[in-house]
Amino acid sequence: MLEMQKKLTTVFYALLSLPATAMGFALSVQISALSWILSTKFGLDLHEIGYVWAAGPIAGIFGQVIIGMISDKVWFWGGRRRPFIFIGGPIAALMLLALPNIGEIADAVGLTNLIIVATAVALTLDLAINISFNPTRSIIADVTPEGDNRTKGYTWMQTISGFFGVLAYVIGATWGNIVLIYIGVVVVLLFSVLPVLFIKEPRVLTVSEEETGKDANSAKSNFGELMKLYLAHGFSWIGVQTMFVYTIGFIQQNLETTSDAETGQVISISFAVLNTVGFILPALVFSKLSSRFGRVKTHYTSLFVMALAYLYIAFQTNSIMEMYIAMAFAGVGWAAIVSLPFAIMSEKVDKNRMGYYMGIFNLSVVIPQLVVSLVVGSFIQSAENKNIIYIVAGVSLLISAVLWMSVKDSSSSNTNSTQRSGH
Repeated sequence: MLEMQKKLTTVFYALLSLPATAMGFALSVQISALSWILSTKFGLDLHEIGYVWAAGPIAGIFGQVIIGMISDKVWFWGGRRRPFIFIGGPIAALMLLALPNIGEIADAVGLTNLIIVATAVALTLDLAINISFNPTRSIIADVTPEGDNRTKGYTWMQTISGFFGVLAYVIGATWGNIVLIYIGVVVVLLFSVLPVLFIKEPRVLTVSEEETGKDANSAKSNFGELMKLYLAHGFSWIGVQTMFVYTIGFIQQNLETTSDAETGQVISISFAVLNTVGFILPALVFSKLSSRFGRVKTHYTSLFVMALAYLYIAFQTNSIMEMYIAMAFAGVGWAAIVSLPFAIMSEKVDKNRMGYYMGIFNLSVVIPQLVVSLVVGSFIQSAENKNIIYIVAGVSLLISAVLWMSVKDSSSSNTNSTQRSGH
């Protein structure tokens, strides 16, 4: 074990956050570039783009749950989380490299249907991300002591990952999505492989008998609460995923961009604004609000703000600048979605099986994503007015906020609201 790990230095916390940052960066590149490439380079319709995006939820349904269960129990290549990061990171980088070359890949294998090739690339990319995402979060808990040090580990993860997520959108807006993709290949490969070479995982994870029994009983008694939580979180992701996948349709129809490059730029800047708010608020604002008002109340209030921002875009936004301003307000809800639900959920489950429960929790993200890809996409494609994109998103967030109001907040004073959820 290196000295920086023994002393839990700042350098160690920064290093520990990089594998999760790699997977988050890969997702940011995919969100920024995939729909844009499929629409502008290959001419796919919105509902066809939705079919390609369906690969992600399918990967998440199997990947996160199965890998979460396996990585809780196995040990090889010097770790229980390390092997999955080693495998997933390079494959994710390779699939990012494939994104702008889908046409060439189709020609090489003799296929004329680009949707098949694009779906295969997207599915492999999402499988790689899902193989790694759960272990990159779990390794932080494995190598940091409980309490403030554990909180610091997840705070650093969120801060660095959030910063690089915003950086991805800034790169896309400044130099274009193709440049972003190639930078993403390098970042994902280096950040996923190199850091874990310097992190020593404990061979045995110890949990006291008292805490194990308490957590098991808590999981049983909170089953109904978990179901309400999953449903509420699911509607959040219907709204968020509708925005991520189909925003290009709204921009092309309503904001009068003059070129495909400008459309891509508007998407990148919009998501950069959203994510800037998303990584700043949890540590600086939500931790204090959660202490005073409770996590659940803080969360559903933030979702109401996001819903109103979506509806403002749908009914009032006619300029690019208005789009950016509305996205800043939508970022309030996004900040809550990527931080508070995991903190709420983690107090209702058996902590000795956190990898497994992280995977189950991810189903409340990926199943809504699948609904958006396979159902909402066709509905949006047939609608003449693409404002329907943000109407669907806004209504979904309103429903989510109302459902969250029925979730009981924990009486615990633990306010570790800086941990991230999702694929």
